[in-house]
Amino acid sequence: MSRGYDEITSFLGEWGPFQRAIFFLLSSSIIPNGFNGLSVVFLADTPSHWCHIPTNANISDQWRNVSIPLEEVNGELQYSKCRRYSLGVIRNLSAMNYLPGVDVNVTEIKQERCLDGWEYSQETYISTIVTQWDLVCSNDLKIPLTSSVFYLGVLCGSFISGQLSDRYGRKVVLFGTMAVQTCFSVIQVFAPNWGAFCVLFFIVGMGQISNYVAAFVLGTEILGKSARVLYSTLGVCLFFAIGYMLLPLFAFCIRDWRMLQLALSVPGFLYIPLWWFIPESPRWLLSQGRVEEAEEILQEAARKNGIAAPTRIFEPGEVSDWASKRKQSHSILDLLRTKNICTMTIMFFAVWMTVSVGYFALSLNTPNLHGDPYLNCFFSAATEVPAYVVAWLLLRWFPRRYSMSATLFLGGVLLFFIHLVPPSLTMVSTALEMVGKFGITAAFSIVYVYTAEVYPTVVRNMAVGTCSMGSRLGSIISPYFIYLGTYDKYLPYFLMGSLTILSGVLILLIPESFRVPMPETIDEMQIIKGLKPKMSSYNLQSPAEAE
Repeated sequence: MSRGYDEITSFLGEWGPFQRAIFFLLSSSIIPNGFNGLSVVFLADTPSHWCHIPTNANISDQWRNVSIPLEEVNGELQYSKCRRYSLGVIRNLSAMNYLPGVDVNVTEIKQERCLDGWEYSQETYISTIVTQWDLVCSNDLKIPLTSSVFYLGVLCGSFISGQLSDRYGRKVVLFGTMAVQTCFSVIQVFAPNWGAFCVLFFIVGMGQISNYVAAFVLGTEILGKSARVLYSTLGVCLFFAIGYMLLPLFAFCIRDWRMLQLALSVPGFLYIPLWWFIPESPRWLLSQGRVEEAEEILQEAARKNGIAAPTRIFEPGEVSDWASKRKQSHSILDLLRTKNICTMTIMFFAVWMTVSVGYFALSLNTPNLHGDPYLNCFFSAATEVPAYVVAWLLLRWFPRRYSMSATLFLGGVLLFFIHLVPPSLTMVSTALEMVGKFGITAAFSIVYVYTAEVYPTVVRNMAVGTCSMGSRLGSIISPYFIYLGTYDKYLPYFLMGSLTILSGVLILLIPESFRVPMPETIDEMQIIKGLKPKMSSYNLQSPAEAE
């Protein structure tokens, strides 16, 4: 019987200097993803604005002061953002020395659009892409579309990242896509218009998810079993949160969007030296028949750990055995082959989408909360640190189904009841939103592991990839949940809370995987609650059984 890769490389140990270096170097490569992925929170924020009244309009100061009508928004009177009183009418009244509110009832004057553009408050920002290209009023739909374009790039990048990584290697794709993300982020600084900015943002999104996936896969393939779990649940997540927490610090210090974008892009160049410290995945090299290169990397790892490695690490028969097992492939149709796996895939897809909508919508919503937008963003990022730690503890000690349902209920119930908080208690609403995000973030971390454990070996990677597509779609539509707040500020919370609670109920129907052996074939999968077991004539064998 041939040995497995983990058994062969067990001589390296689990947590030596080599593993620690790989753990922290790869985790640190995720930091730029944290601030680049959510930079749109500040780059595309909308400051207070009103119609521009030209200085040469030939109207008195009294008429200039009342030229913008008042509107009721969420129960409060505010100056209109998109309308003004007809400048021609006001000019004539001013020329006749009529006084507003004395000689003329101003509210009876007809209104018009902001024909001369807008003025923007610079209290919070010097400039954003909104003020740069007037993405307000009739163009305000371009703001959520900007975020959606980025996440559409993430969706497309997730399609190709795995194929590129399998063909050209984990290391090459990791550094290549980091270069794409960094370089195109720099080019964005010089975008001449909104359309060009979005095209570049799409490419940045493709690079971001591709280097994230490559770093994730590279770490899980190099590290041993115990370090692998820590890396996949805490390593990449916590360092992403660190990058996210750095975003408001950058934005607070740099209020101009072009300079902020440049400042967020430059740190990517600091990772160039890591090329000489991070090796290629030995597993991938073996899959390509490059045994000598794989052995050289493992020999070097043993030297760094102060361990004497065997003269010959891999036997020729073992490598050819692994290669033959990899030849058996399966298609996405296998996830729809039986009623049980098809139903489970649809349910997981829906849960992934709902969790993603909640996570990204709440992350993008921080500028709309009461108080300082920079502090709100920092608190939103900081809640992710305990969320990931709690998720890791839940994964270690508690059943997946109840852990995920509890975190979803926590997030959903708090979001659902935000509309019951009196408008004067804004801090309570903000606190509820932060705790709600804590629950949704913890659920997001758990769902990766839960999905992987439920599906059989023969389709596991494909199943996780397919279900995560729900996450990508959720991120694309999440900006529009926030946009609904322009019509009713409580509507986004009501929708997100309802959907999250529904997902918490739905997850209870999925079989438990905690301390249950992972299935090898589709017939070995546990049955969803409510479905009757049925003998299947279709049997997908694992590669080992096929022999």
